[in-house]
This record gives sequence, C-alpha cells and structure tokens, in this order.
Amino acid sequence: MKYVNLGATGVRVSRVCLGMMSYGDGSERPWVLDEGAAEPIVKAAVEGGITFFDTADTYSGGASEVATGRLLPKFLDREQFVLATKVYSPMGQGQNDRGLSRKHIMSGIDASLRRLGMDYVDLYQIHRFDYRTPIEETMAALHDVVRAGKARYIGASSMFAWQFAKAQHIAGQHGWTRFVSMQNHYNLIYREEEREMIPQCIDQGVGVIPWSPLARGLLAGNRTRSGERRTVRSGSDPFGDSLYTLPADFDVAERCAEVAAERGVPSAQVALAWLLHRPGVTAPIVGATKPGHLEDALAAEELVLTDDEMRRLEERYVPHPVLGHS
Repeated sequence: MKYVNLGATGVRVSRVCLGMMSYGDGSERPWVLDEGAAEPIVKAAVEGGITFFDTADTYSGGASEVATGRLLPKFLDREQFVLATKVYSPMGQGQNDRGLSRKHIMSGIDASLRRLGMDYVDLYQIHRFDYRTPIEETMAALHDVVRAGKARYIGASSMFAWQFAKAQHIAGQHGWTRFVSMQNHYNLIYREEEREMIPQCIDQGVGVIPWSPLARGLLAGNRTRSGERRTVRSGSDPFGDSLYTLPADFDVAERCAEVAAERGVPSAQVALAWLLHRPGVTAPIVGATKPGHLEDALAAEELVLTDDEMRRLEERYVPHPVLGHS
C-alpha cells in the first residue's frame, strides 16, 4: 500500500479509503453488514495497509459510526488511522436536526463523537451544500469545531466549484479553517468533475477522495443493460438507479470489462486503477461487503494501466447532467 499526503496537509493517508457505510447493526438496508460480519473485512483492510476510513452520521441512522468506533480500535491505535465523518443530512424529525447551521454542526459533532466513542475525528466533512444557511455561518462553526479540538481538519463533499471556491474564500478572508479535501462523485462513468472541481482542487492543494468509484457497482458488473440485477444492493438501490441511466453508461462499463478480460482481472480492479491514475485523486472511497471487494481494491492500487488502456477506457464517455449534488 502506498501512502500520500491528504492535499496540502501533512497528514498521511493510504491510497485506498475504506467506506464504512456498509457496516452497522440494525440497518434497514439489506446489504449492510452487522459488526460481526464486518469485523473480518475491516481486519483484512488493516492488514492490507489501509489506514483511512470514511463514515457519516446519517449512515444507517448513526449505526455506521457506532460500528466504526468499535471496530477500528480492535486493530489500530488511535494515532495509526485517519477517520472521516460527515454532517448535514437529517438525523431526526426536527427542523434543526439537519443542515449546516451553527446549531446543527455543534450538536452534530458531539453526537458523532459519542457514537464513535472518540475524542476527535481527523476529518469533519459537510455532506452537501446547504442553501438555507449562510456559508459564513457554516465556515465559522466548522472553524470553532477545529479550535475546540474535536476535528483536526475539515472537508467538503459534492457541490458546484463556485460554491466550494466561495467557502474557501470566506474562510481565508476571516482567517478561519479551510477545507483540505473534496469528496466528490467521480468514476469512469461520471467524469463531469474533471471540468472545474478537480482542476480547482489541484490548483489549491485540496485532496480529492471520490465517492462511488465503481458507480454503485455498475463498473463491477452488478447490473446489465437488459436490466438484470446481480447483487442484493443493485436490486435495492434507487439512488444508484437515478445516477446511471444512459446507454453510454453501459458502453463504458462494457469497455471496462473488455480491458479487464484482456488483463485477466475483475472489472472492479481496472475501474479503480483508472481512478488512481487520474490527476488530483488522493484516495477513492471503496465499499466492501465481501472479501473479494477488498481484494480488488488492494490489487487495484498496484495495477499499472498503459496509456492505450487509459485511452480506451475513456473514449466511450459522453457528457452527463450534474449528478450527486443532492
């Protein structure tokens, strides 16, 4: 496993980040593993060199944070891993149980730390842009979270490049903490982030940690052009269905499968290796509910693609509308 700095910070992270959304007791999602089933996968991730882990308060209503807080200390000391979580999504029925107001951010970080059983998180991220809250209020609150020692760094997730630039400008203007990472929607099938967001991140020294690197499993072959669903998740993932609907999406997935077959490896390895070759990418966030998922992620980190393979993987792409901001 290789390790790199997260953006322009001094903190080192593994080039693969394990997404913890797939773990948590009592989840309503049929593909989520309970802690007992997740433990051997997390153990194998650590043994494979992964030190970077991502969760969110909203995943399984907080159960993912609980599982994360119980599982990671079994295999690593606190200073050996880098943990990211998020705030924004609804965590209750009240009007203030969501969003990026000072009220919700301050209560959100405390609730996350209680569920995690930790004194701090390494990376506290806003899950989406909040159109109802002035960005000045959000950035001031996040700065206070860092000053209180409850987070070491802050990051953002899917939004427009102008929104990210505005947030960074306001933080710099006031001497507040700036975002060090962008967790955006980016994979072989959805590459609109290459237009503005990723160039901005490269220019400003912001780490890019893409979500859905396998297009909710489409790039791993979990569903077909004819509509066949080959996994439990692909049969119960309306969000994924809303993201990948174009015929060209399947063209790209089929080309990925062709390149993978020539290499004699699973498609998932090629799709992840492509992402790891792309400029600006620090670490894709990979979900794993089976040992093979993790094995593919670890193998992808070592898979070197040729320039011709990169060209072939990219040539079937067509422009998409903006997807994943909500």
